[in-house]
Amino acid sequence: MKTVLITGVSSGLGRAFAVAALAAGHAVVGTVRSDADATSFAGLHPANAHARVLDVTDDAAVVATIREVEESVGPIDVLIANAGYGLEGTFEETPLSAVRAQFAVNVFGAAATVQAVLPYMRDRRRGHILGVTSMGGLAGFPGVSAYCGSKYALEGILESLAQEVASFGIHVTAVEPGSFRTDWAGRSMTRAPRTIADYDELFDPLRAARRDAHGRQLGDPARAAAAVLHILDTPEPPRHLVLGSDALRIVRAGRTAVDADIDRWEQVSRSTDSPR
Repeated sequence: MKTVLITGVSSGLGRAFAVAALAAGHAVVGTVRSDADATSFAGLHPANAHARVLDVTDDAAVVATIREVEESVGPIDVLIANAGYGLEGTFEETPLSAVRAQFAVNVFGAAATVQAVLPYMRDRRRGHILGVTSMGGLAGFPGVSAYCGSKYALEGILESLAQEVASFGIHVTAVEPGSFRTDWAGRSMTRAPRTIADYDELFDPLRAARRDAHGRQLGDPARAAAAVLHILDTPEPPRHLVLGSDALRIVRAGRTAVDADIDRWEQVSRSTDSPR
């Protein structure tokens, strides 16, 4: 049995991860934002579901919660930094205050949680940290620029962190889901107001398509949870786990486009080297 800490378990993929981990016999500490959600989560299992009310943007509260979990529940074997939300809107129309709020949760909330568990995992010379990013952390989409930016930032942190802690026996995995049947495009989506008509032709069909697809996305959260549990039992887990055939297609296309630019402009890139 492992002790698994998952942030953001009230719904969506976080809830699916927690349900699967509980079914597998693990002790799961799930963070939520309200007492009602805490009661709901604790009811999933009489002994192994441990709810904690936590705002991941409160750095001091994150540190205190991790310390309390280590003392009262047990050593944290696995962290799944899942808490986050979507922000829809063209970049020009999105207020900077909304961009900062997006990064506060999606980047700094995850960073605070990871930093808080690292001393314990490092001392024990073992652990697995998973950060839930997105296919939008490896390929950009119009209309969700701030969201993609936050996920790209988290990808960079996790990529570097994996190299820093590998010698301590700590594994780091970035989980990149595609479109799943969760509330991400519903109640979990914040939408910037539309103010610039020039973007109507591009953006209006995107917003309509996202709303129309809500509830009919390709991905099954339970199957995503099974995939995540599978890598927890793998001696050498991946540093990147793309979930969903849509994510595979989009991420591969995005990386191919980057490679094409690198190849096309290789001589210009090389031209900047010092001649000495």
